[in-house]
Amino acid sequence: MLARTGRLRGLCLRHVSSTRQTSPIQRRYVNQFISRVQHDDQPALEQRQFRLAVKDNIATISPNPEEETPLTTTCGSNFLANYRSPFEATIVTQLRSRGALLVGKTNLDEFGMGSHSVHTAFGAVAQERGQQAVNKHSAGGSSGGSAVAVATGEADIALGTDTGGSVRLPAAYTGVVGFKSSYGMLSRYGVVPYANSLDTVGLLAKEVRPIAELILGVGADGKTKGLWAEHDPLDPTSLSPAARRRCASQRDCYHSGPLSKDPYLLKNLKFGLPLEYNITELSPSIRAAWSAAAAKLQSLGARLVPVSLPSTRHALSAYYVIAPAEASSNLAKYDGIRYGTRFTSPGESDAAAATEEGSEEAGEGILYARARAAGFGDEVKRRILLGAYTLSSAAMDNYFLKAQKVRRLVRRDFNRVFALSNPLLDKPESFELSELPETVGLEDKWGPTEVDFLLCPTAPTTAPKLEEVLSEEEKDPVSAYMNDVFTVPASLAGLPAISVPMRVKAREDKDEEGTGMAGLQLIGQYWDDARMLAVAEAVAGVVGEEV
Repeated sequence: MLARTGRLRGLCLRHVSSTRQTSPIQRRYVNQFISRVQHDDQPALEQRQFRLAVKDNIATISPNPEEETPLTTTCGSNFLANYRSPFEATIVTQLRSRGALLVGKTNLDEFGMGSHSVHTAFGAVAQERGQQAVNKHSAGGSSGGSAVAVATGEADIALGTDTGGSVRLPAAYTGVVGFKSSYGMLSRYGVVPYANSLDTVGLLAKEVRPIAELILGVGADGKTKGLWAEHDPLDPTSLSPAARRRCASQRDCYHSGPLSKDPYLLKNLKFGLPLEYNITELSPSIRAAWSAAAAKLQSLGARLVPVSLPSTRHALSAYYVIAPAEASSNLAKYDGIRYGTRFTSPGESDAAAATEEGSEEAGEGILYARARAAGFGDEVKRRILLGAYTLSSAAMDNYFLKAQKVRRLVRRDFNRVFALSNPLLDKPESFELSELPETVGLEDKWGPTEVDFLLCPTAPTTAPKLEEVLSEEEKDPVSAYMNDVFTVPASLAGLPAISVPMRVKAREDKDEEGTGMAGLQLIGQYWDDARMLAVAEAVAGVVGEEV
């Protein structure tokens, strides 16, 4: 444990709502923390220290062993309202060793399932714009609490999880940087799983550089090992040391020292503009900002070319088959008996609840059903039911297996457009030119232009008003899934992606709601995280200006 100036006094835990998650208590605003580490005085940070906020589905232990009330890991759920982890997530331990000073656990959609951080037992998260409730806007989800903690300056770095865009979407809505690493780079040990094949730990900060210094290990001392090089034997999805070295040997910037802030780093880079991302649901102001950003990069010497990712139009549907299916399996253990809180009537003992129908088996079923009905919120129940259906014998062939085929096609589309090959493949894939749309031009007789990175919006709109989100959730809960349309493809392929703040100009002829900030997303080939971070810092300096 690093020495710290200042004394930790205690924890301030929010009251857990016992009501259903559609109750009015969720309409509280700016609700980014579930629990905070309180200080007598604001401690002065030492040179290598930084304030860290941790999403509350990542296991933590109390930063001070003498604390009477240790930090909980609730996942935003009544089921885990009082859960105290006996161990700490590897990523938290790694950041502590690099100077992290934990300031609190952040609010989230329950078990990471949501796009606006409103499906939580601790009250909806919002970014505050003015003093009136009408000016509250969505903070995105599911890592909305982490994004707001960074945006408000309460944390320098925040940890989130990104399954289908849960770090990048909040970053876009709140005007901060959100980074999702290549699948298998950052340890997931200690992260409560939502969908194992998709879950990735992500980082949020106001700028790219603090994230890059942690990933690449190029901090002030120049000696700290980068997170990219650290294998975790406790995480079966963590790439082995040999695989990490092999992947890094095929990439730039992992051993080149501190990042350059020179905008001419962009010169001669090829950025692909996915044709399929220009959808009808894309806000005109976002489309205009995307075009303006591309023009600015082109003026600095970058090359912008249209690319086609034909399978990505089915990516969102495939994601909402695969992710709920895995969630249904992961959450099956929460029964109120072995895992999670038991929910019994006041004055009723567990034995009475277990025998109220006259048989032990019937009683266990009732106790199980009662616990899950009271412990899970509506959105989690919805996804469990969806996942259980797609895994049933009647539906598996038509849904789950087809979704997995779409996932392979999505990954293949990315491999085709990137100039770098995927280091996880034994040999480069071959592609038929006849598969390409006519709108994609050919670079030469060998095929279309291959790009270094993809450039696209992070979300199709700016942050909507929170009241509108809550109203729409009541009428059509599935409508919010559309917010993930630009972030899901990279998650399905396991690729690195980062969202940097991009200013947008509201249209004068239409009253568009939003905060004036959006996200511009960069997607790179697998394990090209280092170069992507370097390019993202240069891009952020260009697109963050007024448009």
